[in-house]
Amino acid sequence: MEQSVSKVEKTEEEWREELTEEQYQVCRLHGTEKPFSGKLLYQNSTGVYLCTCCQSPLFVSDNKYESGCGWPSFDAPINDNAIRYIEDRSHGMVRTEIRCANCDSHLGHVFPDGPPTTGERFCVNSVSLIFNKSSSS
Repeated sequence: MEQSVSKVEKTEEEWREELTEEQYQVCRLHGTEKPFSGKLLYQNSTGVYLCTCCQSPLFVSDNKYESGCGWPSFDAPINDNAIRYIEDRSHGMVRTEIRCANCDSHLGHVFPDGPPTTGERFCVNSVSLIFNKSSSS
C-alpha cells in the first residue's frame, strides 16, 4: 500500500534540532510513549490532529473514540492519502505500523479491532500529534 506523495525530507540532525527528545524518540526512531501518559488521550474538543513533524492533517475529532488501550484511538484517518502503512515484524509480532505520508513520522499502529463503523483502531502516540482546536466549536 505504498503511496506516492511529496515528502518532507530532512537530515537526522535537522529532526534532532527541531523535536524534543521524546518527539524524536517516538516520531523518528519508532518508539512508543507509555500507555495512559499522553496529553491527547482524553482530548474531547472538536478539531483536527496534525503531524508533530510536518503539521499535515491526519485525523479529525469526529473519528476519535475511547478504546481503553492507553493511547488516542481513531477509527479512520482524515483521508486515504494521509497515512502510510508499513508491515512491522518487531517484538515478535506482525502488526501494521502507521506513518505520516508526508514526512514518514511514526504515529503508531492500526489494528482490526475498532468500532463497527470501520472495524479499525488507529492507535496513535500523543507525542506524534498536535491538536488544532476548531474555532467553530
